[in-house]
Order: sequence, then C-alpha cells, then structure tokens
Amino acid sequence: MGKKVTVVGAGFYGSTTAQRLAEYDIFSTVVLTDIVEGKPEGLALDLNQSRPIEGFETKVVGATTGPNGEGYEAIEGSDVVVITAGLPRKPGMSRMDLLGVNAKIVRSVAENIAKYAPNAVVIVVSNPLDEMTALAQIATQFPKNRVLGQAGMLDSARFTNNVAEALQVPVSSVKTLTLGSHGDTMVPVPSQSSVNGKPLADLLPADKVEELVTRTRNGGAEVVALLKTGSAYYAPSAAAARMAKAVAEDSGAVMPVCAWVDGEYGISGVYLGVEAKIGAAGVQQVVETDLTDAELAGLKEAAEAVRAKQADVADL
Repeated sequence: MGKKVTVVGAGFYGSTTAQRLAEYDIFSTVVLTDIVEGKPEGLALDLNQSRPIEGFETKVVGATTGPNGEGYEAIEGSDVVVITAGLPRKPGMSRMDLLGVNAKIVRSVAENIAKYAPNAVVIVVSNPLDEMTALAQIATQFPKNRVLGQAGMLDSARFTNNVAEALQVPVSSVKTLTLGSHGDTMVPVPSQSSVNGKPLADLLPADKVEELVTRTRNGGAEVVALLKTGSAYYAPSAAAARMAKAVAEDSGAVMPVCAWVDGEYGISGVYLGVEAKIGAAGVQQVVETDLTDAELAGLKEAAEAVRAKQADVADL
C-alpha cells in the first residue's frame, strides 16, 4: 500500500475505472476528479461505503476541479494518473470527430498533472486515442515512456471475445493480438492468434477470420450504436485499470498499449499500438512481435496515418 492513483473524469468510464482500482486493494488512495460539482465527491462516498461489503481498504477521494486548475491539488503526488476526461462518441461519430473539443480538455488536464503530479505515469484513454496520447506527452513534457495510451488491451479483448463466441470456446482458451491505431487503421494480428495453442487460421476459414477482424475494428461503434447515448466503459475500464496495476506493481507485464515507437518494426517517432513491458516507469520496453508481411505493412500504414494527425495536435 502507499501508492496513489488518480482518475480524471467521473463519467461511466472514469467511475468504473476508479471502482476497479479501489477493489484491487493495492493502492492507499484512489482520487476521482470531475468538473461537475459534487459528482466525484458523491461517487467517492458511495464507493467508500462499499468497502465493508467488498472487503477492501483503499480510500476513494472525490475532487471537483475548476477551469483554472482549482481542485487539482487533490491529485498531488499521484504515482499513476488515468485521463478519461473528454466527450464520448455519439452514434455515427468517428473517434476523429472528437479531436478538437477533446484536445482542449486533455491539454488542460495534462498541464495540471505536470504541476501537481510531476513523477506520475500517465495513461490516456480519451479519444481519438493515439492523438490524445501524443498531446498529453507534449503538454506534460514528461519523458515519452511515462505517457501511454489504452487501446490494444481493449481491442485485443474484443477480438478474443469475438473468436470465443464464433468457436463456442472459453475466452481463457483464446489468445489474440491487435496493434496499430485505435480506429480505422487498427491491425488485428491473426498470425499471433490461437485457440488452445492452435493457430486461428487452422480453425477458421480466412473469410471468417476477416469477418471477426472487421467486427473487432468496429467494436466500439457497435456498442455506441446499441447504447445510443455514451460509449463502452466496462471493458475499457478493465483495460485501463490493469495497465495502472502493472505500473503500481512494477510487474513488467507485456501488454498491447499505445506507446512511443522509435526504431522498432522500422518505425520511428510516433505513438502507436504495440506490445510493451509495463512497469513503474511506464513503458520499460517495446516488444517486437513476429508479424507477416501483410501485418507489418498494415502497422506501417497505421503509423503514417497516425503520424500525420499527431503532427497537428501540437497546435491544438
């Protein structure tokens, strides 16, 4: 105990992330912040009252923040900060449609993190994910290894669930991987995907694998279309919380995340979805995976698509 983690944004995503982090019972404090007055304090009170039932001691603290950084002193000394702040998608919206409005929010949050939690590892989940991760690094001026984004964990979980449902097998028997961007240039990696150790290609015809890949790529939009208001939060919060846990425990767990890539796969100078070892300093190292020529080409294409947009965020 003794570690402190902050979740910025107390919407469904943020509050569920805070709940998961508190229930791990590995942090002394979970701070939940929001711009809606009283909301984070109310949620914190509710979560604290669940402690005797669920049997965890982590204290949850709520803090309302203002437009000029008021309230951010509550995050002081945080070891990890998860940024969920920003608007979610509505049906028919792409993640990129959120770029302008969420950039302002994420920049302001990042500047306050730099001020009050200068040694934190920052995990970004606001959309559009790859661009917001780049912006958070620019705004905090933190070393690039200490700013990473949550995407590949979620996309891989969606791919795994899709495969398990298609084959009617337990999710625990399925291993999948997705790289690239969190969006149209996502690169699911069938060559690294298996069921009980058997390659996916041996169990499903190529057109069926392609169908599952497409469903994975559109996984977020599928949820948004069904919900009508808001977007996914149970699976995304599970992914972000696991990343924060790996940082807090300095576990060195290998996870697909949005990380700064500088030379790996022959790609340089861009935030991109890759596998990485996660520990107390954030990304300890990017782990290169064997890819087919087509998968590698897809990853390079994703890198260029993201690079073009990341260059624009510096001015937002």
